[in-house]
Amino acid sequence: MNKVDLVGKKYLRTDLPEIRVGEVIKIWQAFYEKEKKVVQAFEGIVIAVKNKNSIQKSFVVRGGAGGQMIEKTYSYHSPTIEKIQILEKGKARRAKLYFIRDLSPIKLKRKLKIHYAKK
Repeated sequence: MNKVDLVGKKYLRTDLPEIRVGEVIKIWQAFYEKEKKVVQAFEGIVIAVKNKNSIQKSFVVRGGAGGQMIEKTYSYHSPTIEKIQILEKGKARRAKLYFIRDLSPIKLKRKLKIHYAKK
């Protein structure tokens, strides 16, 4: 183990679920606005997971906000993430789904074979 892993070991999060490419997830992230804690939710499809086995693990989520499709990059072990909920499982055949930027939502669900979770 190198020194970075030894220092970062105490900051690893074990309370969050394992995230895979192709899943539809909902993320609650906290931030402070004028000394008031605000929790904001963002929902979208995971299109990339990077550095899977380290403290620098991050994932990219593509979703809609304000009528526009945007991508957000989150650090998995960040203390600002309150919780992550997996809404739907998708069957992805690639490690990075950057090609979905050009697809419509209907073609996207057909391409990823998204299975809706039973509620």
